[in-house]
Amino acid sequence: MTPSAPGRRRSTLVTLLPLALALVLSTAGLVATPASQAEVRMRIAMGDGVTLAATLDGASGAPVALPARPTVVEFTPYGALGASYDVPGDYHYLVVQIRGTGDSNGSFDALGPRSQRDVVEALRWACDQPWSNGRLAVAGFSASAIMIFNSLHQDLPCVEAAVLRSGTFELYRDLLVPGGIPNTAAGLAVLAMIGAPALMAAPDRLRRDPLSGLAAVYGMAYAGFHAGLLHPTLDAWWRERGFRGDVNSLPTLFLDGAFDVEPRGDYQGFQALREQGADPQLLVVGAHDGAPGGTDNGQRGIERWLARYLLDVDNGVEDEPAVQMLLADGDREDMLAGRFVRYEADEWPAAGTMWQTLWLDAERAGTTRSINDGSLVPIRAARGRTQSYLAAPSLTTATDPNITGTISGGPDGGLNQLLTYLPFLSDMDLTNLTGLTFTSAPLSEDVVSVGPANLVLRMSSLLPTTNVWAVISDVDPSGTAHPMTVGRLNTAYPGVVTAKSLVRDGQIVQPYGDYSRSRPAVPGVARNYQVEFWPVANRFKKGHRVQLSIVGPSATMFPSLPSLNNVTIGGAQGSRLLFPVAPASGVVTAPAG
Repeated sequence: MTPSAPGRRRSTLVTLLPLALALVLSTAGLVATPASQAEVRMRIAMGDGVTLAATLDGASGAPVALPARPTVVEFTPYGALGASYDVPGDYHYLVVQIRGTGDSNGSFDALGPRSQRDVVEALRWACDQPWSNGRLAVAGFSASAIMIFNSLHQDLPCVEAAVLRSGTFELYRDLLVPGGIPNTAAGLAVLAMIGAPALMAAPDRLRRDPLSGLAAVYGMAYAGFHAGLLHPTLDAWWRERGFRGDVNSLPTLFLDGAFDVEPRGDYQGFQALREQGADPQLLVVGAHDGAPGGTDNGQRGIERWLARYLLDVDNGVEDEPAVQMLLADGDREDMLAGRFVRYEADEWPAAGTMWQTLWLDAERAGTTRSINDGSLVPIRAARGRTQSYLAAPSLTTATDPNITGTISGGPDGGLNQLLTYLPFLSDMDLTNLTGLTFTSAPLSEDVVSVGPANLVLRMSSLLPTTNVWAVISDVDPSGTAHPMTVGRLNTAYPGVVTAKSLVRDGQIVQPYGDYSRSRPAVPGVARNYQVEFWPVANRFKKGHRVQLSIVGPSATMFPSLPSLNNVTIGGAQGSRLLFPVAPASGVVTAPAG
């Protein structure tokens, strides 16, 4: 949920999502963006008497007597750190600090109902100001995008367009508790990044209203205890902090990255708006994970979108492919260096996408040093058996490419440079030594994989609950496995809501897990699970292999006791991977002979 954008002055704090709270605190610059000569600071009164701090960036205009222009509005919990986007001088940019954060009064409610109401009231106020011509757009990156996702069930006055990058469709499912597993490091990092600007603004807040400090402290504690302790399941509190429908049908530009820390939300948002008849676009061009070298991080697309819908420029943007993506070409670091594949479609997932069934097989692939060195094949083995591994914490830089991409700092970031020089820290070769691997035969032609995946897993464990962690990798001809995406599931949540799942040809290819109640397993008794993978976005080149690794959970997730897990391979109940294959792409074939 960290904001970041090229061209804006940023502290280290807001350009990285650290592995842990300690790393946040040790690397934080915590220096707010200085106000430019054209910025005007103001306070906006809400209906309950709380005032919100805001900054109006008049671009090339003077601080007083600004001309009436279309206005882009962002709602941020990160204080006076500036806007997430650069926009031309044709617009004003209004940044509103969410209640209980930064220098705003009130109590932070974790992007909940009162903050959502503030969005409506602040937009109405902005629409009526003399520097506004009555045409607004909402914009957001990460937390500020989430604020809009959470508010779309309300009528947003005067808003004619939206630009949203890397937000969550459901805060629980998409970032803080994916697969029912608390994403501890990310949660602590977010609280630190929200709390630090609020702490910096404390002197001003206390001078203005001594009681507001207590409200701010209460709000941070409220958010931490509720999100981290009081609501482990996806209950009504979490549902209030997610997408609850859209009554606006705004032309919306979604942006994300192939290895972003919260990629699911923009794909789901795009689908939801398309289903209700809107015409959104999805650009997968970079977000928290940085933009590939030689690209503009979607800047041109943003400018054209705003020009079309706020300035009525007939630039044809609405006629472009609805989905435009930069795919990896076998390796995340290589992608950041500028080696990527362009991909376009008119919907998500693309019409004609096939989910190929790849069975986990006990036959040795002869390629990987792991507990079993199994195979991944398109034909199910008749004989069933089980294979075991110890689910102990694993190396995050290898087994969580989304976190790794986010903290890498982009093409020139320090961690990315380290991983380029020490690639064994981010490939799967070390981690595979302690897990189960299933590797395909060398591909006879390129396989373009774009879309969500599903691991249909039959497994037993020695403990009532354990965390399933699975990684899909691209194995190059040297045998090195480069992680592409991750699937995860707490075994206390075996249920799936079929009506909300993505189904193709009678199979669930993107399971919508039921996290509404915990159902621990009977130790030692196998049952079925469906493990959702965040979207794959990679070209597996001819001669490469597709690999599935089942390993211990990333060390940055909420710690759990190590457990011995037994996976069913082959036979009538054998485990299988439903793997997305783009239209006109090759497929994974059986081993020769």
